[in-house]
Amino acid sequence: MTGSRTAGTSASSPGGVSAWLPVAPCTPQACARHTGAVRPPLPALLRLLAGCTWTLLGVACALPVRLLPAPPRGWLVRRWARCVPRAFGVRVTVRVHPYDPGSGGELVVANHISWLDIPLVASVLPGRMLAKSEVGRWPLLGRLAGLGGTLFIDRDRLRALPGAVDTVAAALRAGSRVVAFPEGSTWCGRGSGGVFRPAVFQAAIDAEVSVRPVRITYGTAGAVAFVGDDPLAASLWRVVRAAGLTAEVDVLAPIPAGARAFVPASGGPGRRALARAARAAVVGTDLTATARAVADQTAVASDRANRPAASVHH
Repeated sequence: MTGSRTAGTSASSPGGVSAWLPVAPCTPQACARHTGAVRPPLPALLRLLAGCTWTLLGVACALPVRLLPAPPRGWLVRRWARCVPRAFGVRVTVRVHPYDPGSGGELVVANHISWLDIPLVASVLPGRMLAKSEVGRWPLLGRLAGLGGTLFIDRDRLRALPGAVDTVAAALRAGSRVVAFPEGSTWCGRGSGGVFRPAVFQAAIDAEVSVRPVRITYGTAGAVAFVGDDPLAASLWRVVRAAGLTAEVDVLAPIPAGARAFVPASGGPGRRALARAARAAVVGTDLTATARAVADQTAVASDRANRPAASVHH
């Protein structure tokens, strides 16, 4: 549900990872490495200074920018976010599916590989990020996240999940764009990644807003992968040392959540079908079967339109 990293350890490990939390098999030793061309140390150091400078600029300007009206605020956030990966030496290509965003809220969901994912999404669709509460305690980045309106949630307590869903739904109803990484952990970018956890999609159903899938791919995923217990400093240095890094951001067609705001005929919660549809869009899976299932569920929904339905959060 959140943009975070979970070490590849079991729930019974000394780290105390909860059994219900997502665990990625990716580790820094196996996944986070660059085998291509590298920059000499001095140019890499200059890239590092440039990237950190732009990040610090975001921290310094976050509070006054929040006081601006929405249009100039969004423009400034996008401009800043575009400069961050470029400053770190990453060339970015963006493709956007044409659509009318309207004036309401929107849930943006993306696959999760690196800390670079955050400015990449913000450069196209700036919004309130959803993150685990620990991120708020990170030096510098936690401060920036807080000033940027990040929604922090407690991932370690299952009982807190319904309240977190309600918080996200309230933000969506208020017209905010909320950005989430529903894999719940970073993956190295090799393979199809993790499943999309359904909880955040319940918020979209409750608020009756659309879901906007975003696909993030990197030319050299190993260099940017920020997985397991990889230190942030090591990840930063690996990124600036890697020459020729590229990133592609594909903003895909929106998925209306309103049609799934019901309990399907199968008895399963609609949020799971919505999560599967969003993940299939991100990984490029054939959605023929899913589309048929959604059509059947929509017919059932029309029959139940006058029946009150309580939200269920898992």
